[in-house]
Order: sequence, then C-alpha cells, then structure tokens
Amino acid sequence: MKKPSKYAQANPLLSELALKPDSLSYSLTGAAQAITSVLNGVALPDALGAVFSSSEVLPANRGAIQDLSYRTMRQTGRADALIHAMTTKAPEPALLYSLLCCALSLIIEDDESLHPYSAFTVVDQAVNATAAHPDIAHAKNMVNALLRRFLRERKSLLDAVLTSPAARWNYPLWWIDACKAAYPATWQSILLAGNSLPPLTLRVNQRATTVADYLSLLDGQGMHAEVIGDFAIRLEKPVPVHQIPGFAQGLVSVQDAAAQLAAPLLDLQDGMRVLDACAAPGGKTCHLLESADIDLLAIDSDPRRLPKIAENCARLKLNAKLLTGDATKRDWWDGQQFDRILADVPCTASGIVRRHPDIRWLRRKADSAQLATLSARILDNLWMMTKPNGKLLLVTCSVWPQESEAQAAAFAHRHQATRLPAPGQLLPTAAKDADHDGLFFALFQKI
Repeated sequence: MKKPSKYAQANPLLSELALKPDSLSYSLTGAAQAITSVLNGVALPDALGAVFSSSEVLPANRGAIQDLSYRTMRQTGRADALIHAMTTKAPEPALLYSLLCCALSLIIEDDESLHPYSAFTVVDQAVNATAAHPDIAHAKNMVNALLRRFLRERKSLLDAVLTSPAARWNYPLWWIDACKAAYPATWQSILLAGNSLPPLTLRVNQRATTVADYLSLLDGQGMHAEVIGDFAIRLEKPVPVHQIPGFAQGLVSVQDAAAQLAAPLLDLQDGMRVLDACAAPGGKTCHLLESADIDLLAIDSDPRRLPKIAENCARLKLNAKLLTGDATKRDWWDGQQFDRILADVPCTASGIVRRHPDIRWLRRKADSAQLATLSARILDNLWMMTKPNGKLLLVTCSVWPQESEAQAAAFAHRHQATRLPAPGQLLPTAAKDADHDGLFFALFQKI
C-alpha cells in the first residue's frame, strides 16, 4: 500500500470543527483521524479510543465512526489502489488520504444495496468534511472530482486495479503469498473469511444459567439465536453489548466459538491449581473459572490490562488472583507447580483479521518469526512450572504454521512432551454451520 509521507495526526480536534455530531461528515472525519493513527502504527481500537476521548465524542455518535473505520480497514487495499489510479501522487497530508479511503469504502461495492448511504450523500458529506478542516480545506474540489470520477468510471477503474492482488483481496502482498504457501488449496476462502463481518457469538455462563434457559430469554425479547457449541450461541443479528439480555448480570460473555474450545480441553477438576498466562483481556480466564472450582492465577505482562480481567471476573461473579508477570521469567512465580496451564501465547493474530482488520496493515512479514521465538521462550518457561502428569495447552490466534503447528512440533521435540488430542489448526470460516475465527490448539502432558 502506497501511503502518504506525512503521517502526523491532523489538528484541530474533531470537537473543534463546525460539523454536526450526527452527520456523515462528522463520522468521516472521526474515522479518517483514526485511520491516520493506524498509518502511524497504532492499533485501531486504541486509535478510536484516542479520537473518542480527545474530542469527547458522545456514545451515541461513536458507533458510526467505529463502523466506518472498520469498514475502511477491510477495503483499504482496494481504496488505496483506486486513489493512486486517479491521482499522480498520494494525497497529503495523511488525513486527506484517510478521508478519501473512508469515503470510497462507502461506495466501492458493485452492489448498491450494500451501500449504507447514497452515492450523492457520500460525495456531498466528504466534501463538507474536507471543507471544515483547515489542514485539508484546500482539497475540497479534488475530493469532489475524485469521488465523482470514480462513480462515473467505476467499472473501468475497478477492472484496472483488481489486477493487483492487494486490491483484489484487500491484504498486503506478503500476506497473500504467505497464505498461498501455507494453504495452497484453501487460501482464497481463508482470505475471504477474513474480509467477512464477524458474528456476535456468546458464551453462556454455566454457573448462572443454561443454554436452553438463555435461548428462552432471548426468544422472549424477540431476539433469535442458534447453538453452535456446548455453550456457544450465535445471535442472528449483532447488537451493542449493552443491549445483550443478561450481559450486565453475568449470564453471558462475548467470545468467538473457536476460543470457547480452550477451557474444555484442559479437563479441569475442582481444587486444581491453574495458571492462565498472557491472560488479558480475560475471556478464557473467565471460561476456566466457569468450568470448575479452581485456584486460578492469571498473569499478564502489561499491568494496564489487568483491570479488564478484573472487570470481567466481577461481572461474572468469579474470583481469580491477578498478577503482573512476564511469562518468559519466573520472578512472579512462588515455586509451586500447576496442574494445568493455559498458554495463549503472543502471535500475529492472523486468524482474527475479520474482527481486527487493521492487523493485516500493521503486521510485517518478519513479525511471525520474531513472535514465534518469543512464544517458544514462554512455553519452555511454563513447562518448568507444570506438575508431573499436568497439562499445558498451547493456543494461538494465528494461521501461520511457524507460530502454530511448527511451534507445537518443536516444543514436543525439545521436551519429549506427550501430545494429547486437540483440534490443531482451525482455519477461519464464515460458513453457516461453522462460523469461527482461525485458532490453533495443541495439548501436552508432562510425564
């Protein structure tokens, strides 16, 4: 992706512009500010958080900015190619480039029924957003001309840019090549799944209710869902978290169906001493605690992430010991070995790009090897903390073999660890009967 050279966040703040908070021009500007931060290497959730807090964006207006930002990240490869096909150089400053990407993402689909706004509205509001910002107001005529040209020449422009793999698939070329190499028979379906909208999948808290009772609760409120796992329910229509029945009361949690496989694999029994390493934000931590009465220690190397685990535990009325700890070290460990260890190790997150579409643009080809090396150090360290006959579960949300199967095989060889049955590599899929992210599971027993 050819990016503009000036990445600095543009001023003034969104709140200082003469834009109505409920207008598309306001949402376009907010999303463009977030995308500009992503160009600087900031993860999209953090970028959005900065826009919301710095400009005091009201909760009622956050959803539109967030939805537009995620839509843009899924279309960035194609939007970037179109911008460069219609200009002689990347528009600058970066906010202008980002604004064009956001606007194009709203009208880029061939099927107009997929457009959330009319083409006229998008062009008009994009021009308004440009004119309202002093750093890019000079480009309002260019924005108008470029967007109108795209609408006039849509077919020929798309035919031209879609010859580029990055534009066709909306991924960096190295990512596409890596997917082809790892999965020559299914790479296209993997990429397509990563471009799909993720479902809203819930995990029913077995300590608080049953799947049948929760389905009845949903039905009573006119919400339809289907069971896709032992405790996994997929809502027919996603809704904001605060609108999920029983969420605040701890009846359910949001968790992908594949991620819900981790806790059952550890075969937890009451009284066991359990470690959840790299635990934040705590989804799997809570599932472990819902599964049995265990003595659980959850660690994370970033102390800023521990409050999120505590928040999730409190909502679900669960108790865990939380500790700041680097899983490659032992200075946090009391010397007592664990019956079970969940090692959800750092990875490229290449299996969850449908939920985090910015990852594909933030990652670099070399990241996989670096993260695999770090994860190997974590696994070796945690193995020393595993009791004889204890079990360690390796989990990654990556689809790259270097971080998953190759990692597991190398670990088993280094430690002569017994490998027990586990799902292995689950590839991301958006099929009706199998709708989950791409995760990898390998289970080891210490003899």
